This record gives sequence, structure tokens and C-alpha cells, in this order.
Amino acid sequence: MLRKLAAYERQNQLDVALQKIGKVERTLFMLDWLENPNLRRRCHAGLNNSEQRHALTQAIYTFRQGRIIDRSHEAQQYRASGLNLVIAAIVYWNKTYMGAAVQHLRSESVAAPDHLLAHTSPVGWEHIAFSGDFLWDRVAASAGRKALNLPQNARVA
Repeated sequence: MLRKLAAYERQNQLDVALQKIGKVERTLFMLDWLENPNLRRRCHAGLNNSEQRHALTQAIYTFRQGRIIDRSHEAQQYRASGLNLVIAAIVYWNKTYMGAAVQHLRSESVAAPDHLLAHTSPVGWEHIAFSGDFLWDRVAASAGRKALNLPQNARVA
């Protein structure tokens, strides 16, 4: 609606009024931002999560410099859906292992408080090799999950 109003040669009163309302809303948000440290913290946390997901996307798509270069809309959607599927698989994998790690820590009576776990994210990807051959027959032959990487003296059966 705003684009259509802005496209008119002459500005009409509704367009001017909506622009002023937008400026008032931005000003009120900036004032809230300045006086509310919790709002700043929440916004920064959300921004950090988005940036972490973006970094994962770039890491997966490095061989094409992070660009989808297909010309057809259908091919672009196909590539974007595949990228989202890979990201979802990585997040699921990490979440599964993070849950097992927390369960192990708690079984060993190591403190893993929920209020600190709320600040962890399953979007990490440093432990995943994105290049190389994937041997699906080996994956199918191995049942279950891999063991957690624990120090030798802390291994559990």
C-alpha cells in the first residue's frame, strides 16, 4: 500500500500521514531501546542467532560464493529448499547430540543449569566437514548415533 501511495506524482495526505506515523513509531522504539537494557539484550541475541544461521548457510554454499545462480524461479526454489533441508538436518543433529551431552553431564552430577542452556544454539557447524565424499552405505550399516567425544577417563558404557 505504501509503495502505491509513494508512486503517485503528487503526495496525498494519507501518504504524508503514514510517513509521519512511521517516524513516530521509529522514535518510540529508539527511546525504548535506549532505556531498556533487556530489549537491547533480546534484540542482540536474535541478531546473533540470525548471523550464526547466515554463517552456516555461507559455509554450506561456499562453492558458489553464497549465491543461487539458477535462472528459473523453480530451480531457485529447489536450491533454496535443499539448502534449508541441509540446515535443518544439521540443527537436528546438533540438538540431538547436545541433548545427549547434557544428559551425560547431569548423570555425572555436573551442573548444567537450564538458564544457561537457554543461551546455547544448535546452529554451530565447526565440527562438520562440508567437503568430501559421503558414504551412505557406511551410514546405513552403522545403527544408532555415534558416541559422544568424551575424555578417555570419562567414557561411559
